[in-house]
Amino acid sequence: MELINTLDWVLIAIYFVAVFGVAFGVGRKEKSTDSSAGYFLAGRNTGWFVIGASLFASNIGAEHIIGLAGTGASSGVAVGQFEILASFMLLILGWVFVPFYLKSGVFTMPEFLERRYNEGARWYLAIISIVGYILTKISITIAAGGIVFNTLMGINFWTGALIVIIATGVYTVFGGLRAVLYTDLLQMFILIGGAITVTFIGLSEVGGWGVLRESVDSSFFSVWKPMSDPDFPWTGIIFGAPILGVWYWCTDQFIVQRVLSASNIDNARRGTIFGGLLKQLPLFIFVVPGIIALVLSQSGQISLSEPDAALPTLIGTLLPAGVRGLVVAGLLAALMSSLSSVFNSCSTLIAWDIYKKIKPNSPDKTLVLVGQVSTVGMVILGLLWIPFMDLISGQLFVYLQNVQAYIAPPIAAVFLIGVFWKRVNSNGAIASLITGFVLGIGRLIADLNKDSLSGLLFEFTDINFLHYAFYLFVICTLVLIVVSLATDEPDEAKVKDLTFQTVDPSTNLPSDPLWRQKDVWAAFALIVIVLGVWVYFTG
Repeated sequence: MELINTLDWVLIAIYFVAVFGVAFGVGRKEKSTDSSAGYFLAGRNTGWFVIGASLFASNIGAEHIIGLAGTGASSGVAVGQFEILASFMLLILGWVFVPFYLKSGVFTMPEFLERRYNEGARWYLAIISIVGYILTKISITIAAGGIVFNTLMGINFWTGALIVIIATGVYTVFGGLRAVLYTDLLQMFILIGGAITVTFIGLSEVGGWGVLRESVDSSFFSVWKPMSDPDFPWTGIIFGAPILGVWYWCTDQFIVQRVLSASNIDNARRGTIFGGLLKQLPLFIFVVPGIIALVLSQSGQISLSEPDAALPTLIGTLLPAGVRGLVVAGLLAALMSSLSSVFNSCSTLIAWDIYKKIKPNSPDKTLVLVGQVSTVGMVILGLLWIPFMDLISGQLFVYLQNVQAYIAPPIAAVFLIGVFWKRVNSNGAIASLITGFVLGIGRLIADLNKDSLSGLLFEFTDINFLHYAFYLFVICTLVLIVVSLATDEPDEAKVKDLTFQTVDPSTNLPSDPLWRQKDVWAAFALIVIVLGVWVYFTG
């Protein structure tokens, strides 16, 4: 069955032309592309709407368009908890962390960690972030690109994956973060429009919202699962998921780089609120279509080969010509915006935290060049990792959360405790990071060999990944505190303006009182929306 016809191909081609047009247009206008601030932080003059759109579009990647729908098809809306909680995490980013990040003037999160602790902490975060991007974001996005091309277009998996890589890499290398931000803005509209179209047509096919809810077990529409649930126990959601959220939304270069590009603290903060509002959409436009695909497959209206094929199958079989092309463009938009963001973040880390540390006197043009060429090796490693992903989980979103659960806790601990308590020092931070690394990599290795384990080792591997994230966070926090208290107190001058206890109000960044007042009310409204979603989806 040929799913994509001539009209669809034309619309997809128009999408690619529009993306490249925006990217190259922005690239030409960005006169400071050869400077570090211009290439890596878009000149630090970005507005809140672009920041919020980029936070959403860069985050919505393969794990959402493929993984969220796939997990929705297999277990219901509980997977949407990560999207719901993201709104709270973005509020924490905007109101807790952003003032410290912007005030310090850093380019990267590892650089901030060096300011707060020491050079060793910076090296750890830079390397672990790059490795984490390979294990999660890059490899997953490449794999999802191959799935979309293969399922909807009949193009070989590896050919499709390479098309996504090359197309995204070209405009990312050319325009830096500014090109990424403005293509993200365009892709946000395409992505949301396409996903909403699929959702409404799918609901129409099953007979409406009420029929959809009656067609599956009631547990499918509850975001709260019992403690014994293997994937999303309520205890893991309450205690473990926020640990992953703090790391990803508040300390990960991939996300924070967007707010670092803000023209001022008001635009940065409002951008996080706007991004938090947009993060309420995935539950409805990605998870729900997965359930729709399940219901339609049970009634024989579509053929669903595997859960992760839910959304592509829905698009290929339900949508008319033309509309299908637009929605496929939306899927490609999600993949490309996520991949371009991780390319840019990787290049920033490699250039700023590795190359510049080795050669501190490197001129800006050299740093930009290093950033432009460094992604090639990342892509190759990401491609090599794809065959191993199924050893951890066959579902993309669950795989991603598993790997992040092993990376996140020690990083979240040193950032979170570090800004709230001035007493924790570099010795405690290094001890905490090393402890977290050993226990995290141990769990990852155990996951890869789970079928051959027994006894205590099997029990260790069988702990739910969200519970494990919480336990690991507690251990890393205790190590951070105990080692810090057992060693010398950090120099007051070193931690000045880097913790709430050492902030000098006279050096605070200027903020418009009217903006701040409106943002307080906007943040409150977002919290009410989140609580409303929780109440509605409580089974």
